[in-house]
Amino acid sequence: MDQIVSPSLAAEIAEWPQSSPGGIGSEHFNALKAEAESSCPPLAGLLSDPKVESLLKGTFDGSPYLAALANRDLARLARILCEPPEARFRKATEVLTAGMREAPDLVTAKRVLRIYKSEIALLTGFADLAGVWPVMTVTRTLSECADAAAATAVRFLFRIASARGLWQPLDSEEPERESGYFVLAMGKHGAFELNYSSDIDLTVFFDRDKSRLIGDGDLQSFFVRLTRDLVLLLDERTADGYVFRTDLRLRPDAGATQIALSTAAAHGYYETVGQNWERSAMIKARPVAGDLEAGETFLAELAPFIWRKYLDFAAIADIHAMKRQIHAHKDIGAISVAGQNLKLGRGGIREIEFFAQTQQLIAGGRQPDLRVRATLDALVALERRGWVKADVRADLDEAYRYLRRLEHRVQMIADEQTHEVPSNPVALDAFARFSGYAGTPELSRALLATLETVEKHYDGLFEEAPQLTPAGSSLVFAGAEDDPHTLAELKRLGYSQPAQVLAIVRGWHHGRSPAVRSPRARERLTEVQPLLIEALADTVDPDAAIASFDRFIAELPSGVQLFSLLKAQPRLIRLFADIMGSAPRLASILSRRRRLLDAVLDPQVHGGDLNGAAIDDLVMKAFRAARATAVGDPMQEILDTARRIGSEQGFLVGVRILAGSISATEAGAAYATIAERLIGALFAEVTREMEEDHGRVPGGAAVVVAMGKLGGREMTAASDVDLILIYDFDADAEQSDGAKPLYPSQYYTRLTQRLITAISARTAEGALYDVDMRLRPSGQQGPVATRLSSFTNYQANEAWTWEHMALTRARVIAGSRELGSRVEAEIRKVLTAQRDPVKITADIRDMRERIEAEKATTDIWDLKQVRGGLVDLEFITQHIQLVHAPDHPGILSQTTLVALAAAAAEGVINEADYRLLSEAGELLQDLTQVLRLTLEGRFEPAEAPEGLKALLVRSGATASFQDLETKLERTLGEVHAAFNRLIA
Repeated sequence: MDQIVSPSLAAEIAEWPQSSPGGIGSEHFNALKAEAESSCPPLAGLLSDPKVESLLKGTFDGSPYLAALANRDLARLARILCEPPEARFRKATEVLTAGMREAPDLVTAKRVLRIYKSEIALLTGFADLAGVWPVMTVTRTLSECADAAAATAVRFLFRIASARGLWQPLDSEEPERESGYFVLAMGKHGAFELNYSSDIDLTVFFDRDKSRLIGDGDLQSFFVRLTRDLVLLLDERTADGYVFRTDLRLRPDAGATQIALSTAAAHGYYETVGQNWERSAMIKARPVAGDLEAGETFLAELAPFIWRKYLDFAAIADIHAMKRQIHAHKDIGAISVAGQNLKLGRGGIREIEFFAQTQQLIAGGRQPDLRVRATLDALVALERRGWVKADVRADLDEAYRYLRRLEHRVQMIADEQTHEVPSNPVALDAFARFSGYAGTPELSRALLATLETVEKHYDGLFEEAPQLTPAGSSLVFAGAEDDPHTLAELKRLGYSQPAQVLAIVRGWHHGRSPAVRSPRARERLTEVQPLLIEALADTVDPDAAIASFDRFIAELPSGVQLFSLLKAQPRLIRLFADIMGSAPRLASILSRRRRLLDAVLDPQVHGGDLNGAAIDDLVMKAFRAARATAVGDPMQEILDTARRIGSEQGFLVGVRILAGSISATEAGAAYATIAERLIGALFAEVTREMEEDHGRVPGGAAVVVAMGKLGGREMTAASDVDLILIYDFDADAEQSDGAKPLYPSQYYTRLTQRLITAISARTAEGALYDVDMRLRPSGQQGPVATRLSSFTNYQANEAWTWEHMALTRARVIAGSRELGSRVEAEIRKVLTAQRDPVKITADIRDMRERIEAEKATTDIWDLKQVRGGLVDLEFITQHIQLVHAPDHPGILSQTTLVALAAAAAEGVINEADYRLLSEAGELLQDLTQVLRLTLEGRFEPAEAPEGLKALLVRSGATASFQDLETKLERTLGEVHAAFNRLIA
């Protein structure tokens, strides 16, 4: 039987690009023909064929890249034109295989691979442009070319490793066989759909159980080095060009994993934090190099991840959203011709791929026949199953082939990975002719009709899909590559490092912290993410804000509650953005104390009074519930409950400071109210415990006296509490009346120690407050509890001036009402006693000088200690009270600004000094509240978040941070001068 001989490529030319008469294509053709006549007679004979001439002229006119390839090796060009293209491809691949088998080193191997690729690029280019091969044959040949390159490169690398004594192969001819190392082709490569100038997406895995590594080296390190060499073989540009641009970023969590990953690690990743876009990508995955059997086994084991058994519309919501968001971006815009993106634009290739892949993901779990890699095969399978109507399938099939052909023409011009039709009118007309049209109008008619058809069918499929992003937002975080439109949009929103933002968000979706490790958490995150990104962008320093939120997420053990909360209460997203942008201390507290997420919903976040009665009611009910539900010692549960209430209520005050809804004075009073009510409740609990253990002291009673910031109702978010405990009992009482009696002094000392522990001990919920009792009579040398008579005697006869200064802020906050009244009367008696003004003045000045000698600072942001700061202001007020209270008892108030107002009202200080001091006090307290709320340590302007600076500017009522520092310096100078003038 006669053997059938396939016709040559030249004999099958059916079409060609249009060339310009007398253009550059004709010039190149004539030069080629002249050279062929002298050096390559077989080619010269072909060039007289009118079809060959038209093909070459049109190609040279439209593609500088193909013109250069054709002229580089005339004998190669003759072989391509003279032989059947299928045979030419097969022979070139055989030459590649033999050359790689004999290559002694990487340099030689690189050259063999590049010579092969350049021949296949020229062969497929002509077969495509001449209409000899349909477009899907072209894509398959390009894919098989990539297969051959990858497979021979991997075999070469194993051969070299074996020769160096690093690997013990089972088969010296195929040293990669049963190695456990395999390369998966992803995307278009995996589906045999590579475009003309495509990257190849590869993922590399290895099975540790199949290791044949010699020696005690690390298997992963060996395979990482081998994979790096594989990329060099394929990707590196040399004098001979390159083979394929190679991308390894579709591997699991590419930002955090090695380029070669064990199958065990990969399974663990996909089963726990695998992304929906990765499911979509895995539809097309195919083993192409290395241990192919291991690769097939891996994909079979991964099938439950890719193909879920039940309909999963929710799981592909982010894939739909990604496409809708791409379209939302203004740069994509409506369908056009000039500048149209054939891949990502409306009606483009990506829409057809998504049309097929999303439905495959929905139904492929239950219908295995839908599990096909190629897009057109998937459309056929979907039609057969009734998921797609026949006419829709036919339209999309035709459109896909047409758009892929045009995509090839775009890329053939200069061997660039581009998908955009030229926008310049001259270039667009040249492109139209290169694509076989007479000019732009003919191309436009055909292209617009195709794009509109695809858009119609795609929109019909997803017309019911929900809007997942705010209007105008277009943020795509799925996939391994940074989406250029998303980068531009993030830049527009205000992020100066958009690539870093993409990396942060991608890390969330890869489950790099416990908060985002569960699928449910990531689903909730996806729903609120666009609004969150926009809100963080709306802060003063968006990059710092999202970095702060990332740290916050990293410290959370679970994110479901947070993301669900943000979804249910979108207004909270703005609040979170403010916290992350300007209050790192609050953000840290929020991450450590998850219950605060519930507290954020409290109506007091945005308004309402924080009063003592409300706190009392809250504490009473919470303590009652704690006792009722406690397992074991109820006191432990009560302590935890107190800490939860304290942190929640304190956090709410902080949020209101941040929002600017309360002043520093109101905040100080609110913090103090929380503290005194909790301390009062705990004092009642420890008193009850004491009575259960030791009974009561006859006629005994005790009160807690607050001093310092708590006494003055000027607490901040970081204040400790200054306390003293005063008690009294019947004169003839000898001991308590319980089963374990104690002497009265022992009894109240132990009661005080229990109170200190109840307030300051660290439990699972942290500490409530640090307690300072150094302001008690005799300071640290005195007993922790003081009998009233001793207290009165000490204050009247032994106390120093500084102790009377501290007493100006003393007030009873808990305990016996009757005793409390007596204590307050004694305090008032001490403070209204006649004193020597000269001695008071000298003592106060001496004390200030001592403090300055110990803690001197020129830092204007050390608002307490810097001259003219809070210490000076408080000393001025206390000097006024101690000197003038005997004649003007109405000036006795524990709160600094209230005392100054009373002093002005009674004529003790003039109006000008009052205005100066009160305005200074408001500024210093406002700034102090903000700094204590937002920072753990010192304020360093050069390192502070811009959001915090903006918050300080707002609190200081200035136009800029520079203006604020100027105002602060002036205020400090004025207070210092007032100190020297009024305490003189």
